[in-house]
Amino acid sequence: MKEFADIAIAIPVDRLFTYRVPETSRKKAEVGKRVFVPFRNKDVVGYIIGFKDKSDAKGIKNIKKIIDEQPIISNHLLGLTKWISETYLCSWGQAIAATVPSVLKKGKVSVKQRVGTGLVPTLYPPDERPVPTKPLSLTVEQREVLKSVLFKIDREDYKTFLLHGITASGKTEVYLQAIERVLNKGRTSIVLVPEIALTPQTVERFTSRFGEKVAVVHSALIGSMRYREWKRITDGEAKIVVGARSAIFSPVKNLGLIIVDEEHETSYKQEDVPRYHARDVALMRARLSNCPVILGSATPSLESYYLAEKKKFELVKITKRIDDRDLPKVKIVDMRMELATRKKLVMFSKILIDSIQKALDKGQQVMIFLNRRGFSTYVNCKKCGLVLKCKRCDSVLVYHYETKSLMCHYCNFRMSPPDICPQCRSSYMKYFGIGTEKVESEVARLFPEARIARMDTDATSKRGSHARILGEFKKHNLDILVGTQMIAKGLDFPRVTLVGVVNSDVTLNLPDFRASERTFNLLTQVAGRAGRGEEGGEVIIQTYAPGHYAILSASKHDYEKFYREEIKTRKELSFPPFKYIIKLTMRSRNEKRTLDAAHKLRDFLIKKLKDIEIVGPAPSPISKVRGFFRWNVLLKGKNRSTMCEALKKTLAHYRRPPGVILAIDVDPISM
Repeated sequence: MKEFADIAIAIPVDRLFTYRVPETSRKKAEVGKRVFVPFRNKDVVGYIIGFKDKSDAKGIKNIKKIIDEQPIISNHLLGLTKWISETYLCSWGQAIAATVPSVLKKGKVSVKQRVGTGLVPTLYPPDERPVPTKPLSLTVEQREVLKSVLFKIDREDYKTFLLHGITASGKTEVYLQAIERVLNKGRTSIVLVPEIALTPQTVERFTSRFGEKVAVVHSALIGSMRYREWKRITDGEAKIVVGARSAIFSPVKNLGLIIVDEEHETSYKQEDVPRYHARDVALMRARLSNCPVILGSATPSLESYYLAEKKKFELVKITKRIDDRDLPKVKIVDMRMELATRKKLVMFSKILIDSIQKALDKGQQVMIFLNRRGFSTYVNCKKCGLVLKCKRCDSVLVYHYETKSLMCHYCNFRMSPPDICPQCRSSYMKYFGIGTEKVESEVARLFPEARIARMDTDATSKRGSHARILGEFKKHNLDILVGTQMIAKGLDFPRVTLVGVVNSDVTLNLPDFRASERTFNLLTQVAGRAGRGEEGGEVIIQTYAPGHYAILSASKHDYEKFYREEIKTRKELSFPPFKYIIKLTMRSRNEKRTLDAAHKLRDFLIKKLKDIEIVGPAPSPISKVRGFFRWNVLLKGKNRSTMCEALKKTLAHYRRPPGVILAIDVDPISM
């Protein structure tokens, strides 16, 4: 009998809701289908989780309508979303909603298709569609890695492989040939990449090899195209899904392999509810599917490498570049010496300027990296010391030359730069710091004959601009590419022989326990863009901290050395991978109310939670964003599931003050 149904609704209430199934709808009602149900005086979309013959609840309402002819959520995905709700402390309905295309969350049954909704035009200009390719011959190391993976594919066994392969070592070809075996066995694959926009050449490799069998899922797709790809996956037309973090929820059947490329990337962590980490979800989905998963990176996350050392993951390595090409030579430039000899702050060292000129004289290409956009990073009054900040956020306003405006990079607030100090009314307003806009301007001044382009979120805000700039660089219609982390990974341009890092200390000085790891990763990844052709490569890293182990290790392409240094610090401070962290953030528009609520929460948790370390409260690194003050309380413990279960039970008895919002982030990427 299907008299009553348990319905999950995408709201922050951790329970299922019981509705009566009308007799006329009982044949159509199935687990995994969407329904319209009355909830709080309006009809909302819910998901059928199960049925029961009896219910003691009073005033049970009827299901208004069963939306789907076929279930859109499989039992497999229901199991995965249940795990997500328990692990990341959200409701089951919120977890399920994360797996559904946005157009279907609203209750639609189909989406009108636009003309020309092919896959490739969303990533490449029409005249640059990927040319079909065939499998390449593998090196000895590649063959050994592939052999281990194929063994598990053939046995249909769960296993996590951590593939530590240096830049340009051919990790992608291993992925492609593993997927080929999965296809031949009639199974499907999911490939996660950090951000489609940042890895276009990686995506191109998959579409070139497998053509229409590939579905690409990413945030830049308009709703109708995203639905089209979801439908192709659901109907079994697409056997391989390539996409960003949400692609892990793709409705593939008979899953045979999951690949997480650049597994160390922080963009795999979802910032909104449910705050899942796609890498961990991938591991659970692979476990549920009895299939192997490959975590690939030139700079593995400390957590993954630690688990490999503990034999929880199988570590496989590729230590040589394709064709035995040398890794680029790296020079560290101590900018303190430049300051001492040139008596002023400079953007480019003499060594970097000379090297750029030599590369240009030889007809080679150059990449200049700075992970900070804008022209000047802050505006300061030299008389009274005022630094212009956003009125809604506790962040400095950054000057953007192209728009002639000051901009907040957190809430997008903009204003015209003042000529007169708003505090002391003096005219001593000065611009300090550098961003990619200023770097581009200085490069143009120093090398007037060079063809230059910039790649950051400002320069690529228009649809298709990212692909256009990379296309021009690929054709060698550009000599120098200036950019942020957009140019640090996933790009393979054989003519690039020089990479210059303007200020390697930008990420190093962030108030974050992962600052050293992020610095090492970025420097190693951006250095890997050089020397991928026959002419070799050179990397010049400018820094004011030349002795820091993250910079020294990156300059020598030495992951092991960095890992040994960093893991000692993590252990001393009881940070991951030695302890799990749950971050509780209290926020409201009133500063005192926020602080009081954070203290009361801390005191409440201390009384209730045993064997869990409680730290704080402390203000967030950016203590005010979009008008909300933010304070954090951290929980530390050795067992994540035990912590989550205890916190869930404890918070069931907690009453937060009115006007205060509590956000829970399990395994936060930053504090």
